[in-house]
Amino acid sequence: MLVLHPGPPVETTVEEAYAAPLGAHPDRPWVGLSMVTSIDGSIAVAGLSGGLSSPVDQSVMLRLRALAQVVLVGAGTAAGEGYGPPARGDHRIGVVTRSGRVDLSTDLFRSGAGFVVTTEDTRVGDDDTSAEDVGVDVVRAGVGEVDLALAMSRLSAVAGDVDFVQVEGGARLNGAGADADLFDEMSITTSPALVAGEGPRLAVGGAETVRRFDPAQVAVDDAGFVFTRWRRVREA
Repeated sequence: MLVLHPGPPVETTVEEAYAAPLGAHPDRPWVGLSMVTSIDGSIAVAGLSGGLSSPVDQSVMLRLRALAQVVLVGAGTAAGEGYGPPARGDHRIGVVTRSGRVDLSTDLFRSGAGFVVTTEDTRVGDDDTSAEDVGVDVVRAGVGEVDLALAMSRLSAVAGDVDFVQVEGGARLNGAGADADLFDEMSITTSPALVAGEGPRLAVGGAETVRRFDPAQVAVDDAGFVFTRWRRVREA
């Protein structure tokens, strides 16, 4: 991996390039978004991100996971991408759902690593089995819609001290995060591919808004992938 910005250009490793989050908050978790996109902004090929990814991109995602105490992912993405138990025993993966329709029998939940983030008024599970019945933790925030900002303040109930949260999509969770101005940093891999089609872009839904980010790091690899880290610009 060759880091181009900040200069001068220097060869480095994924571990060095992603040594730590770009910041911290004294009173809430620092939240990062990690995604891979095509040149034209698509985040999936045939519904999955794997067609855009690469070994180095996977290493970046895993490195950022290693920095986080909690990973958040939308229910559709968790099911479609086959999220399972994390490699690290103290890691927790939160599945965000408004409907509450989550398969609680998957290895993710059976392992005890998975938990659900939903609203105060949503039943989690199917008609016969609820999350409470099978001992799956639930973080509740908001009525009607998940209040992601409030949910961040309640993660300690299921994950202890949480300094860094990594969000891994999908597009609607990303859109809700943008709407809530949740993201303090974004780590975006751009795949050297043009996808077109009708697949989702990085963030959809929520109110149309502009959130300003500054480039903290730009790197490339021999396969033509571009790796960027962006830090949210917030007024003092």
